[in-house]
Amino acid sequence: MPIYEYFCQNCRRRMSFLVMSSAAFQPECKFCKSADMERLFSRFSSPKSEEARMESLADPSSFSGLDENDPASVARWVKKMGKELGDDFSDGQDIEQMAEEAANDAACGGMSGDGAFSASSDDL
Repeated sequence: MPIYEYFCQNCRRRMSFLVMSSAAFQPECKFCKSADMERLFSRFSSPKSEEARMESLADPSSFSGLDENDPASVARWVKKMGKELGDDFSDGQDIEQMAEEAANDAACGGMSGDGAFSASSDDL
């Protein structure tokens, strides 16, 4: 059962459809209900071996743009590494919350919001 991607010419949105029988399928936009749809070439993926994943994580270019003093930069890097390892950070709320807490800790000089000392990786 293939998944086909279409682009709505009316509302300019992209969407995917799981198609049981392609002969009788007539796509309709899920948003504006237009039938003016253009079929797109779908991306494909191939699974990486565990070794290939570890090699890509060890590549120095994976650290480009990382500023360990900027919580937002670290959050983006964690999302990227999590995606590489197969974790799903689709909503990003947990990562954003951790980045915000780290920024607050850094602004308070290592003290958490409740006044307790927050240990960094250098302290461990």
